[in-house]
Amino acid sequence: MFLASDIPALLSYTNRVIFLEEREIATMTKDGAEIINSEGKILQKEVVNIDWNEEMTEKSGYKHFMLKEIFQETMVIRNNLEGRINLSTKALELDNLSLPLDKIKEIERISILACGSSYYTALAGKYIFEELTGIPVEVDYSSEFRYRKILLGKKDLTILISQSGETADTIAALRACREAGSYILALTNVRGSTISREADSVMYIKAGPEIGVATTKAFVGQLMCLYILSLYFAQVRETLDSSEINKIISELIKIPQMVEIILLKDPEIIKLSEEFFSFHNFLYLGRGINYPIALEGALKLKEISYIHAEGCPAGEMKHGPIALLDKTFPIVVVVPKDKVYNKVINNIKEVKARDTLVLAIAIEGDKEIINIVDRVFCIPKTLDIL
Repeated sequence: MFLASDIPALLSYTNRVIFLEEREIATMTKDGAEIINSEGKILQKEVVNIDWNEEMTEKSGYKHFMLKEIFQETMVIRNNLEGRINLSTKALELDNLSLPLDKIKEIERISILACGSSYYTALAGKYIFEELTGIPVEVDYSSEFRYRKILLGKKDLTILISQSGETADTIAALRACREAGSYILALTNVRGSTISREADSVMYIKAGPEIGVATTKAFVGQLMCLYILSLYFAQVRETLDSSEINKIISELIKIPQMVEIILLKDPEIIKLSEEFFSFHNFLYLGRGINYPIALEGALKLKEISYIHAEGCPAGEMKHGPIALLDKTFPIVVVVPKDKVYNKVINNIKEVKARDTLVLAIAIEGDKEIINIVDRVFCIPKTLDIL
């Protein structure tokens, strides 16, 4: 018998785990364990088989875990596609999602609750769900939501996002939502976690153990789950016809190859890092679904480099943040060729008037952006919603 605070610590010895609930007590010996509740009643607990192994918790030749996990993003995307989308027929296959069709059809509002990077995933989810399903979506920090008056009912769906499934504020929010009568769907990475046990339905993000403190592959896995889930809702509620759904799925299954193309550019990324590392402040800009991506980029820079960075909707920059900008305060802007492209170009011209250094994350083949910004990092073209 082994005792640990988290699953990866046990994988050298076993992948069979028993999870303790609150107010449960385990008495352990070399031969086994006896588990009782707060009233002294002996409990028969389920043994959960975890589909992780010890190799997943090693660096596998990478300099550190975060680098390994960045390069695992392609695998995580494929993991989420497999078993949920038939790659031959492009059909959605979410039979394992124990979310009744009648419940999906009657949803009048979705609330997505999360903390940290998962909150930015949730913000992206708002754009995805509203665009594809027409369902109004509200997004909240779990840490704020749990202390508010909870205005939810039986026709609300609450989606909780937590990589570990043990985020304390999100667990508290889950319990408040249950009391209010909302149906609860969890997106988590850990089978048997508190959130996975207490939610009505669970969708796993299939990222494997994430050892790095700053999430990378789990963030991507969460996004993939939200795309697949929203397409499934659109199919059930008939807000998109089959040709529209197939078009999005066709592009979605190309994403792993696109990510591989980007990861092969790591020498270019390193070169840009060497050019920009000495700055002490950064502003990340994006519009639409790229706004939460800008927020996540700023958070990563803060977490990993200890460099001050903020994310902002590009259209809001002129309402305050622009006052701080000069040649010592670079801008990183996400600027794909979408319906707000020209708006973002105008935002870039505003900051260039202040002699600000601009790094653009743009689409391959965009010749206009090259003449406006200082540096460009190109990514493959896909649908605007992706």
